[in-house]
Amino acid sequence: MKDLKSLNRVLLKLSGEALAGEKKTGFDEATVLKVAEQVKKIVDDGMQVAIVIGGGNFWRGRTSENMERTKADQIGMLATVMNCIYVSDMFRYVGMKTKIYTPFTCGAFTELFSKDDAVKNLEEGVVTFFAGGTGHPYFSTDMATVLMAVEVKADVVLSAKAIDGSDAGTPKKTSPKRTVTGSVGGQAEWNRKHKHFLPVLCMKMV
Repeated sequence: MKDLKSLNRVLLKLSGEALAGEKKTGFDEATVLKVAEQVKKIVDDGMQVAIVIGGGNFWRGRTSENMERTKADQIGMLATVMNCIYVSDMFRYVGMKTKIYTPFTCGAFTELFSKDDAVKNLEEGVVTFFAGGTGHPYFSTDMATVLMAVEVKADVVLSAKAIDGSDAGTPKKTSPKRTVTGSVGGQAEWNRKHKHFLPVLCMKMV
């Protein structure tokens, strides 16, 4: 694993719950501004930053027993879009340029994902958000994190979640003492098989 200062392009996975701070739901602006200020430091140093954000501060569909899974997951995808719009604007507030991509059309709110466009923005120092997960039900934002990181050739995934580690479990259901090394969402074996050696660094949220 390289020293962080030697990395060129990182993908930061943020937990939705972590953005809520002590409120546990919605946004805690002070927390989000702290994240923005920390990210600005590494962007100013020349690091290219892509971001995926979970939607658990608004919706966690797998806890619902009264909805069809596909619809519940679609609501979760929209929750990640709301999070990216909010966090993107806070990043702009502290002086960064941002762009939000989704795997489905969201009118004027986001742009439809294009690998070439996303990489171009990263190379130009634009903080690039990947919202909406994979665009398909049954896949978590952890899966989207791995897919996007591989696709844009990130050097590392920085996972800042509400648990101490990166795991297929959810922040609310996984023990805070459980630390899992490897790839996000249990993708380590898949990555080895397909020769995508993507390191993951788990961090404590501010």
